[in-house]
Amino acid sequence: MRLENKVIIVTGSTTGIGKAIAKRCVLEGAKVILTGLEEDLGKEVLAEIGEENAVFHDEDISAEGCADRLVSLAKKNFGKLDAIVNNAAWVVSSDIQTTDKNLLQKVIEINTIAPFLLIQAGMEELQKSRGCVLNIGSVNAYSGEPNLLGYSISKGGLMTLTRNLGDALMRDYGVRVNQINPGWVLTERERERKKQHGLSETWYEKLPAMYAPSGRILWPEEIAAAAIYWLSDESGPISGQVVDLEQHPMIGRNAPKDTSTIN
Repeated sequence: MRLENKVIIVTGSTTGIGKAIAKRCVLEGAKVILTGLEEDLGKEVLAEIGEENAVFHDEDISAEGCADRLVSLAKKNFGKLDAIVNNAAWVVSSDIQTTDKNLLQKVIEINTIAPFLLIQAGMEELQKSRGCVLNIGSVNAYSGEPNLLGYSISKGGLMTLTRNLGDALMRDYGVRVNQINPGWVLTERERERKKQHGLSETWYEKLPAMYAPSGRILWPEEIAAAAIYWLSDESGPISGQVVDLEQHPMIGRNAPKDTSTIN
């Protein structure tokens, strides 16, 4: 019960890492605000963790006013806000030829600006609770896969946001801001994305040691387990930190994971 009586907004919590974090938060004693675009999936998660423990909000995180509505939901249903997990993101494949202005603006709006606006909207409540923010970034923030140009730019921006606010908000408001950068994680969408890239139905079962020294890639539940430390009081006053969660040293170049490198 490391998060007992805490109220936490978890964006993008209908699938993958966000879903795993939301479930683990409730297991540790928290109440959560679930968000996502898929109403059916959101209702499934809600049923799984119990309607007494969560509220689901079906809206695009980048929509005008969404941040304020999420904070209001937390206050209305549970009386306060202790933490924000900025997990929602648009993972879109693009390179120098396919990244046009509209795509780049959209991916930054969802992956970088929306998290900023949610932090901004939640500041009054987070200051009251001496709460925290956990941004879910990506190892692609350092350079990125060749076919994840727009996405990588957006995650680089998020990482700078974390470090900037992690300094300023802790000093001036007592609000911690940290980030975890997951590596390659076996989410539902990643399974489908790699099949679209030409890999087999069972591509994740036999991966080169270059990518998976352990013989497999990360599970969403492993990212969720790490998230609890940063959301709990155990992390004390630590703020402005970015921690990579991958099974090998990860900074800089991230080679493509497609048929050019995997049989």
